[in-house]
Order: sequence, then structure tokens, then C-alpha cells
Amino acid sequence: MMARDAKVIGYFAYMSAAEVICTDVDACLISGSSEAMERYLQEFHPERASKATVKKTRFGEIRHGMEMGAAYAFDQASYGRFYPLAREAGFPVEWGDFEEAKKRNDRFFTVRLSWVQ
Repeated sequence: MMARDAKVIGYFAYMSAAEVICTDVDACLISGSSEAMERYLQEFHPERASKATVKKTRFGEIRHGMEMGAAYAFDQASYGRFYPLAREAGFPVEWGDFEEAKKRNDRFFTVRLSWVQ
């Protein structure tokens, strides 16, 4: 489990400890690269993008957050890294159909564990 938890899934961004960049109201945005996160910041928060901190996030951090009830919105690259590890860990996650999502003008696949209370 330790090796899986250490794998980098992507990047998240925050303005402060209490303000993480989210989509879908409360889903922490995870990008596949720091460059992609910079683009998302420019798109979603152009006036404050330069003040954001972008950091790597690992599977173990996301797993812990999900177990605490957090939701995550992955782009295609980050979900491609997350999905096989989540399945291996026994999470009931679906394959993200990003082609179908693009037809709905949606770029992110949101994961929230429904059994977490």
C-alpha cells in the first residue's frame, strides 16, 4: 500500500489553507500537469491566478481526503493515473468516459465515495 500511496496523480492548487481550487461546487480540482493547472487557474480565477500555490498530490493524499468525505474533479490525464490505483485499492470507481463528457462540454470527472458518511 505504501508504494501505491506515494504515486503522484497530478496537481492541486490553493489560495490559502482554507481555499482550495474547486469545481462542481466542492470538488478539489486535480490536473495532470502543473501547466494544465496554471491554465485552469487563468480560466477560473484570472484575477488571482498568480497568487495560487500549485503542488503535487499523491494517491495516498487523495485516498485520505476521499475517506474523509472530500470529492475530487480530475482532468483526463490525472484520472488516467488515479483510476487503476483506486481500483487496486478497492474503491468502487467507474472508468471516466472523457469523450462522452466532452460532448456535454465537461472536462472533469468527479469522484466522491458515496459510502463515506
